[in-house]
Amino acid sequence: MSNPIPLSQENLQRLPDSIAKPTYDRSKLKTGIVHIGVGGFHRSHEAYYTDALMNSGDFSQWGICGVGLREPDRKIANVLEQQDYLYTLIVRHPGGKIENRVIGSLVDFLMGIDDPQAVIDRMASPDTKIVSLTITEGGYNVDADSGEFDMANPEAQHDLQNPQQPKLAFGYLTAALRQRRDKGIPAFTVQSCDNIQHNGNLTRKMVLGFARQQDPELAQWIEREVCFPNAMVDRITPVTTAADISYLEQEMGLQDQWPVTCEPFCQWVIEDDFCDGRPAWENVGAQFVPDVTPYEKMKIRLLNAGHSVLGILGSIYGHQTIDECVSDELFATYLRQFMDIEATPVLDAVEGIDLDAYKDTLIERFGNPNIKDKLSRICLESSSKLPVFLIPTITENLERGGSIQYAALVIATWCWYSDQEVNQYNKELEIIDGKRAELHQAAAATRDDPLSFLRLTSVFGELAKNERFAKVYTEMIDKIYENSDVSLQMRKIVKSNQ
Repeated sequence: MSNPIPLSQENLQRLPDSIAKPTYDRSKLKTGIVHIGVGGFHRSHEAYYTDALMNSGDFSQWGICGVGLREPDRKIANVLEQQDYLYTLIVRHPGGKIENRVIGSLVDFLMGIDDPQAVIDRMASPDTKIVSLTITEGGYNVDADSGEFDMANPEAQHDLQNPQQPKLAFGYLTAALRQRRDKGIPAFTVQSCDNIQHNGNLTRKMVLGFARQQDPELAQWIEREVCFPNAMVDRITPVTTAADISYLEQEMGLQDQWPVTCEPFCQWVIEDDFCDGRPAWENVGAQFVPDVTPYEKMKIRLLNAGHSVLGILGSIYGHQTIDECVSDELFATYLRQFMDIEATPVLDAVEGIDLDAYKDTLIERFGNPNIKDKLSRICLESSSKLPVFLIPTITENLERGGSIQYAALVIATWCWYSDQEVNQYNKELEIIDGKRAELHQAAAATRDDPLSFLRLTSVFGELAKNERFAKVYTEMIDKIYENSDVSLQMRKIVKSNQ
C-alpha cells in the first residue's frame, strides 16, 4: 500500500477499524510501573496485559515508563519516542488468522546511561508502585560458583563506589529505594518478569546481596519493606523481522518501525505479594496464587526445556525454526516422549492443570506455522538456560532411577554443537553465549577426554561424577562423533519406547 500512515497518537484515528486501538485517554496516564528491559517479550506480555486492563476501565495510574541501561537500548528508545510510545502487537494464530492491536500502556522511556538520576527519580516517585524487570537470565549477575551476587563484576564495583551513577539494575533499585526510605515514601514492589524459576526470590537475593555491600542499614529496610513476588510468564514472542514491518505497511497501511509478533496463547501466574498496590491484572486473564512454584516448574520443565531440546537437536540437523522441527514427525515424537517419559514424572501436581492437555497445547503452539521462532534465538545463552530448564530434570531422574536418555542426547549434541560450531551439513551456526569460548574449549577436548564438556561445573554441576549419566553420555558422544547425523540416535531412542 502506498504512503502508509506513520504510527503516532495523532494518527490513531486514521487507522483502519481492523486494527484495535486504545480506548482510554492516554494523556491522563500516570507512571505507576517502571520497567527495565523493554524487549519484545515485555511488549507482548506485561505491557499487553496493562493495555488490556486500561481498555476495561479507569486504570490510568498504571502507565509504564520503559528504562534502558545499555547503549543497544537506544534504538528502541528512539523508535518509541518517535511513535509516542505506541507500537503494534501482531498476534498470529495457527490457522492463519492475524489480529493487530496498537498498545498504548507505555508512556515514556528513559536511558539510564544518559541520565542515571532521572531514572532513579522516576523509580523513587510516589506514583511508582512497581519496578519490573526483563533483563534475561544473564542480567541477574549471579556468581556461577556461589549462587550469590557477583561483587567481582567491574560494574558491580563501580555501582558500589558510585551510588548515584549506577550501571546495573540492582544499583538503580538500591539507589531509588534509598531515596524513598529517606523521604518516607513506601517501598515499591520489585517484580521480575523473566523466565527464571523463583524469579522473585532470585531478584530479592541479588538486590540484598548488593545492598548489604553498599549500605547494610538500607539492606535491612529493603528486607523488611520490599516485596518480590515470584511469577510464571509465558508467551512465545519471536524476534521482530523486516517481514513483520512490511506486512503492516502493505496489508494494513500502517508504518510501525518496531512492531512485535506473538502467538495468541498468553499466561501470567503471579504470587499476590505487593507492598504498595498493584493493577487488577486478574480482570484481564492473569492468575494470582499463593504459591507459583508448581506452575513455573511445569512451564520451565516442559515448555522451556522442550524449546531447548528442539533448538539444539534441530540446529545440528539443519532445521531453522521451532515450527519446522514440530512439522518433522521424528522431532515431534521425540519431544512428546521426552515430556512424557522424563519431564512429567518429576513434576509436582498443578492445581487446575491437566498435564496431558497442557502438553498437547504446547505441541500445537510450537507447531504454529505463523510464528517463525528461530532456533538461533532458542539456543541463545544456552549455558544460562540449560542449568535451569533441563539439568534439574536429569538430576531428579538420576535420583529416582528414571529415564535420562532423551536429555543425555541433547547434552551430547550440545557438546558437538559447541565443539564444531556448524551443523551436520557443515553450515556455520549462529551462536550467542557468554560462555561460548569456555564451552568450545571444553567440548574440543572431548576426543581426548569424553567427559571434558561435562566437567564444566559452572554449567553441569557434578553430572560428570555420576557414573550412570557419564556412561550413557559417553556412549552417545561416541556415536555422535562417529556420525554427526543426530537423527540416527533420535530414532533409536524413540523406537526403544514405542
